[in-house]
Amino acid sequence: MTLNLLLTTPRGVRYMKALPVAMVSLFALLVAANNLLDYDSNFAFVQHVLSMDTTFDGNSLMWRAITAPWVHHLAYLLIIVAEFIVALLCGLGAWRMLRGSHDLARYWEGAMIASWGLIAGIGLWFGGFMTVGAEWFLMWQSPTWNGQEAAFRFIMCLFACLIFIHLPERASPTDDE
Repeated sequence: MTLNLLLTTPRGVRYMKALPVAMVSLFALLVAANNLLDYDSNFAFVQHVLSMDTTFDGNSLMWRAITAPWVHHLAYLLIIVAEFIVALLCGLGAWRMLRGSHDLARYWEGAMIASWGLIAGIGLWFGGFMTVGAEWFLMWQSPTWNGQEAAFRFIMCLFACLIFIHLPERASPTDDE
């Protein structure tokens, strides 16, 4: 395929759509790997958020705090598993999007796998960190263990990627090139 065809055909657009999905896969893989390789320091984040030990003094919602270490480890394990699932689904989706870039039906099979990976990431960082962590466990009150800004950046990247891969392609007589 010539450079001009790559730049001007739906196949080229499909390559462009697969790239950010592949980057999300790499990102989630690195986050999961970092959580395993530096378990203790990243575990401390989960432990402090669930324990609510750095929230405002006199907090009347402290009954929500979970101080059992086994629950902290279980929650952290679930986070790491979810990160690997995001990495796997987005990686597989990106690969299939690239492999099927010449055929719209095959491309969409990959895009749907990628979409599930992106939704899993949104579930993790929006549902897990922004909703459960920040609001239920009041992570927003902690000057040290507040991951809202980072989670928000991840969520926006995931939503942008999801929207981008679902944008319609313009009709082109070279659709199968």
